[in-house]
Amino acid sequence: MMDILQKAADLLSKCDDITLASVNENGYPRVCVMGKTKAEGIQKIWCSTGLAGTKTKHFLTNPKASVCYWQGGDSVTLIGTVEVKTDRPIREEMWRDGFTEHFPGGIDDPNYCVLEFTAEEATIWIDGEFVTLEVTAP
Repeated sequence: MMDILQKAADLLSKCDDITLASVNENGYPRVCVMGKTKAEGIQKIWCSTGLAGTKTKHFLTNPKASVCYWQGGDSVTLIGTVEVKTDRPIREEMWRDGFTEHFPGGIDDPNYCVLEFTAEEATIWIDGEFVTLEVTAP
């Protein structure tokens, strides 16, 4: 199993964009394409976004989430939860120079926040191998 998990982490490291699904107020999934800011294996993925955004509001109400990423014929779907982070240390760590286009106030822009996804389950299709397994912290 470790080999397939490493392949899944390697695939994620090659992907700049992911899809992130929240659950809306009517119980429907809402999928958005997001730029990945950072990842640790497949267990943790961070994205930067606006605090006033629809997806952020969804996660503040219901933290259930799913992430999907792919390259070529390989793909990984993760199920887990999202925490909305607004503390300065995480905002500093995840800040990128290009973010000023969306957050003119910089790191301290009141609308800037970080979404921290924590995986609980992974469905992996890589190199013709298919597996669904529980994801545990490293």
